[in-house]
Amino acid sequence: MKPQHITTGKTSLWIFGYGSLVWKPDFKYRRSQVGYIQGYKRRFWHGDNFHRGNDMLPGRVVTLIEDDDASTWGVAFEVTGSEVEESLKYLNVRETVCGGYITKMVDFFPEGENQPPVQALVYIATSDNALYLGPASPEMIGIQIAVCRGKTGHNLEYLLRLAEFMRNSCPHVEDNHLFSIEKAALTMASSLTVASFLLAAQ
Repeated sequence: MKPQHITTGKTSLWIFGYGSLVWKPDFKYRRSQVGYIQGYKRRFWHGDNFHRGNDMLPGRVVTLIEDDDASTWGVAFEVTGSEVEESLKYLNVRETVCGGYITKMVDFFPEGENQPPVQALVYIATSDNALYLGPASPEMIGIQIAVCRGKTGHNLEYLLRLAEFMRNSCPHVEDNHLFSIEKAALTMASSLTVASFLLAAQ
């Protein structure tokens, strides 16, 4: 579904972010709200050959996998007026053209009591995408993330910033997938640092 079809005639739109958008939206918005969506789990199963990797060494970034028993926490941003069109133009390049993501509308549940859900636009990379890498062990994903870099920066930064967001903004949420990969990536990064130091000392 194309964003312009979803937003035709709308003067307000919520956009849900669960990856880099939680710390780096890079578009103007009226307000933001931490919360979650249901029926999806966040997984580092999508490849990135632009922002956090390249064609030879694609990085690993998150996408959403359907799971009726799961929920994914992140941030929703409300854009209004001219911000709707401007944000969608920007995200079309960032998420669709460069990332291979498609869009869906989902129910977003803001954190806190007595907060009704709102419809939000979300970007999802599916398994039929050429960049989709699929599942792997936390150790293998962590190693891949530790060594990859793209035009936006190091893949490890992406992982660590997402983990930091979850700890600071959603401390009550357990995300074993995210934190086990973080542990594996930091172990690998530490080994690479030691190896580089030893080689430089020779």
